[in-house]
Parts: sequence; structure tokens; C-alpha cells
Amino acid sequence: MEPSSSPYTDLDRPPLSQAALNRALVRPGGLWSEITVVGRTGSTNADLARAAREGARQGAVLVAESQVAGRGRLGRVWTAPPRSGLTFSVLLRPDPPAARQGWLPLLVGLAAASAVRRVGEVDARLKWPNDLLVGERKLAGVLAERVDGAVVVGVGLNVSLRAGELPVPTATSLAVEEAACTDRDPLLRAVLREIETHYREWSEAGGDADACGLRAAYLAASATVGRRVRVELPGERVLTGRAAGVDPAGHLVVAAQGREHVLSAGDVVHVRPDAP
Repeated sequence: MEPSSSPYTDLDRPPLSQAALNRALVRPGGLWSEITVVGRTGSTNADLARAAREGARQGAVLVAESQVAGRGRLGRVWTAPPRSGLTFSVLLRPDPPAARQGWLPLLVGLAAASAVRRVGEVDARLKWPNDLLVGERKLAGVLAERVDGAVVVGVGLNVSLRAGELPVPTATSLAVEEAACTDRDPLLRAVLREIETHYREWSEAGGDADACGLRAAYLAASATVGRRVRVELPGERVLTGRAAGVDPAGHLVVAAQGREHVLSAGDVVHVRPDAP
């Protein structure tokens, strides 16, 4: 192996241990069935979607030390230096009806934000539907895809990216935010444990986000609700108004033009208070 390709060349970015993660997180009766860590892949979501079609069990987790064709919403492609973030996808086979499964990316985002606040001591907030923010800078993104009867949810969390490595000026990382912890192992364990807790409670409630407290918890962590927003909708339409809430199905409610609009998809921009 060439020295430059070794995972140990950057001592600030040690590799994850697949064996240690499985020992810590895979247990009888638990959600996580198998955790796989790969050095490099195109997209963990694409890989796990393929595994789902081949019958992989619920609770499979795929973690990539380097992802070269990661996708965000609207097909945006992003990359990061190896081992500088947490890039992983989880495979879920939810029992609640499809009409309630729109909560899954929000549930995973909430879990990630809770873990970051607890372990990293960074005040991460949620931008509907799929981003974690610190202030107005993006710390992480979540992407959910339905695959036959399963749902694959991917997470990309910037951990040790330095200021000069950030892909865009509107991004940030735990290192830039001087987090209490930038060790990916305890961060990943914390995120997966939070997902398991929220997913179990949501499943036991039949997907009722109010009955299990998911909607209240999401609203408490939201950076979007209460803000003036501009939403870019399919068909090149734009809606500007105030984000009034998130409905029981996980849709964003925007008050605009004298009425409330319920949105299941859209690219949300937080409008500055002084903007028109």
C-alpha cells in the first residue's frame, strides 16, 4: 500500500472499526442487524438500495470512509476528503403506513441533531426537510429514498473538515464549530442509538408522530418553523411566506397569500429578516 493511501496517514482522521461498531450496536432484539464499513464507494444510498432489492434485512448500516458520488436533494453531488465526515446509510423496513413514512428523514435528522448536541455540544438545528444547521451554515444533510417496501436513509455529517476544505461558504463542520467531540466513532454510535430510540417509539405508535412525541421534538429543534421562507417548488414555482408549522404527516405548512399551503417537497431558503 502506498503511504498516501493508508488510512493512518492523517492521524487526525483515524479509520472506523467495523468490529468495534458491531460489538457496540448489534444486539438481539435491537434495530441494527449489521454494520459494514467500506473504504470507498460511489454512494452508500445506492449501494444499500441495491442490497434492499436483494432482500437485505432491516437494520443494515453501510458506512463509507470516502464517498465519491454522494447525492443530496435535487441530485446535487458532493464530496469530502476521506474520513473527514460521517457518511452512512441505514435500511429500514417500516410497518407504519406509507402515508406516515414521510417522517423518516425528519426522524433521522432529529436523531442526528440530538446526538450532535449531546456529544459534540454544538447547537445543531433542523432545516426542513433534510438539513442540520449551525446558525445558517449547513452541518449535515439527510436523503431518504423508498426502495420497494423499504426506505433507505443516508446521512452526511461534516466532522473534521477544516475551513479551507468546506465545499461552499455556507457549509460548516464540527471542527470549525469547535465541538467538544470530533471523534467519529462515538458520534456515529450516538447517532445510531438516537435513530433506534426514535424509530422504535414511532413504530410502536403506528407512525403517529404526535402520539410518540416526534412532532413536538422536531418542532422544538426546528430552525425553519416561525421563519420567513422562500420555497422553490417543482415546476419552477416559488412560494414566499412564513413557515407556520409541520403537519401530522411531516409536511411543511407555509402561510402565504392569505392562506396556508401544505408542502410535501421543496427547496427551502431561510429569508433574512431584513430581506423583502
